[in-house]
Amino acid sequence: MSSNFRLGNKREGNVKLLKAFEKIYQYKIIKPEPLKKKNKVVSSTVIRKLLEKGNLKLANKFLNRNWSVEGIVKKGRQMGKKIGFPTCNIDMDNYVISKPGVYAVKIYIQKSKKPLKGIANLGYRPTFNQKKILLEVNIFNFSRNLYNKKLTVEFIKFIRGERKFNGINQLRKQIQSDIKIAKKN
Repeated sequence: MSSNFRLGNKREGNVKLLKAFEKIYQYKIIKPEPLKKKNKVVSSTVIRKLLEKGNLKLANKFLNRNWSVEGIVKKGRQMGKKIGFPTCNIDMDNYVISKPGVYAVKIYIQKSKKPLKGIANLGYRPTFNQKKILLEVNIFNFSRNLYNKKLTVEFIKFIRGERKFNGINQLRKQIQSDIKIAKKN
C-alpha cells in the first residue's frame, strides 16, 4: 500500500493501524501493486485532474467505465424550458467537478437499465449570470416530469467549454449545434 493510503473516519487510519490489528482480527495485509495503464499510475488524484482539465476520454479509460454522477432532479428557474430545451437540474455540491462545459451524456432514470441519450451543461450558466455550479441535462425526445426522481448521468464526450452568449437567440443556436454533435455519440 502506498505511503499516502488512508482509511476510516476523517482518513485517520493508515497502514500502521492495519498492521496493529492484523493478529487481533486474523487477517493478512497484502501490498498490491499500483494500477497502471500505459505506464501511468491510476489514482483518484490522477482521475480528478483529468476531469478538471476536460480529458474525459482518458479519465473514462482509467476508470474502466464512464464517469457518472447521481442526483435528484430539482426544480430550477425554467430557463431551459423557456428557450426550447427543458432540462433536469441536479446540484453538484458533493461531487468532484469536471471541466465546466457541454457534454454528450447517457441518462438512467431511477436505476433503469436502458439509457436515454442527451446533452448536459455542467457549469455556472454565465449567460444567465449564475454563481452556483449546476448540472443541467436535456434528454432527447423526452417530455415526462422527472422532479424528485433520481438520475444517473454518464459523461460520454466533452463537446465544448462553457461560455457567455450575447443573448437567448445566440445561445439557442449554439445548443442546436451542440445537440447535433451529441447525437452522434
